[in-house]
Amino acid sequence: MKQLRLSDQELEALAADIESDRVERKERLTGDVPNKIREAICAFANDMPGHGPDRPGVVMVGLDDAGRPVGLPITDELLQQLADMRSDGNILPIPTMLVEKRQIAGADVAVVTVAPADSPPVTFKGRIHTRVGPRRAIASRQDERILNERRVAGDTPFDLHPLRRAPVAELDTHFFAEVYLPKAVAPDVLAANNRTREEQLLATKMIDGSGAPVATVTGMLVLGRRPQEFVPCAYVLFLRIDGTGLAHPIVDTAEYSGRADQVYEHVIAKFMAHRTVSVEILPGLKERRRESVPMVALEQIFANAILHRTYEGTNAPIRIVWFNDRVEIRSPGGPYGVVTVKRFGERGLVDCRNPNLAAALKNLGFVQRFGIGIHLAEDAMAAGGFPPIEWDIGDTTVGATLWMAK
Repeated sequence: MKQLRLSDQELEALAADIESDRVERKERLTGDVPNKIREAICAFANDMPGHGPDRPGVVMVGLDDAGRPVGLPITDELLQQLADMRSDGNILPIPTMLVEKRQIAGADVAVVTVAPADSPPVTFKGRIHTRVGPRRAIASRQDERILNERRVAGDTPFDLHPLRRAPVAELDTHFFAEVYLPKAVAPDVLAANNRTREEQLLATKMIDGSGAPVATVTGMLVLGRRPQEFVPCAYVLFLRIDGTGLAHPIVDTAEYSGRADQVYEHVIAKFMAHRTVSVEILPGLKERRRESVPMVALEQIFANAILHRTYEGTNAPIRIVWFNDRVEIRSPGGPYGVVTVKRFGERGLVDCRNPNLAAALKNLGFVQRFGIGIHLAEDAMAAGGFPPIEWDIGDTTVGATLWMAK
């Protein structure tokens, strides 16, 4: 892909081109403008006109409709507000974009440059936005078909790879229709939706339509009746050790496979069964309750493992070992993209190995926004007076040890 940052000359030309379908101008972030910008980001990511990576879409904040600067101060806070739109969980999957302070006509302007998505369609709050000339629109049935065909032709991430031995019958389409779709698609769009079930599965990336329809990796993990049959590593191994080392007795063991929501619920129930809560009586007959390990931290680290682990080239599960003094959670797949071993855990740094699975889990409510799970876990441990989470970050695995209070 061409470098996302446009030249000064390209920006000046876009700012002045009132009829261009590649630029959105806003004077300031007031009223409903932030959501209008999110709609524009979604539309540019879908790239309905087919401009391609060499001609990305651009949102300019600080210009009027004629492309003239309005003198808006471009502060760090404003730039951060724009940057947060990428990972706040409203635009799915996470778009590729660059936020900068640039100069146009001698004045500072905030510029958001949006790359076309590798795996369209992209949605904002359950709606597929597109660009029709200088206006935004909701995707038609034909638009969706075109975007799906582009995804098939593109170099998609592994979570959209087709599973050639997994026909649509291997997916729980009842769960899809009754549970997933109402959470993934805006109510007004769903009410007016005359798409066939196959078209709905294609638009939500649960199936691949390049040949005979088959499940994608995401479709199998989210809707599959037998996920481990087709994605062998899609399970969780849990061990409860009565002691502090693997040589001590195993008092509980479990293996969980199935839809992602089922696995998550089973593992959280197992956490609840093994954690303890002590009660300290304070003066005035007040109580102070203390968990052996914070549930918030366990939930966030486990959800992070499902979301960011690699499902490619491995048969290894997520492995959870509960000792008397700590809980260890280890998942296959090291840091990904801009999140390197050295930069792991850096606040505000977000990348995703499984962007479409992440979008599906966001729709199911596992994730509220992206890039904060680790920090929520670390903050919960600190607030409860527990030792810091001990990270073991390698090229092929990520391990987290949550120590219990002494």
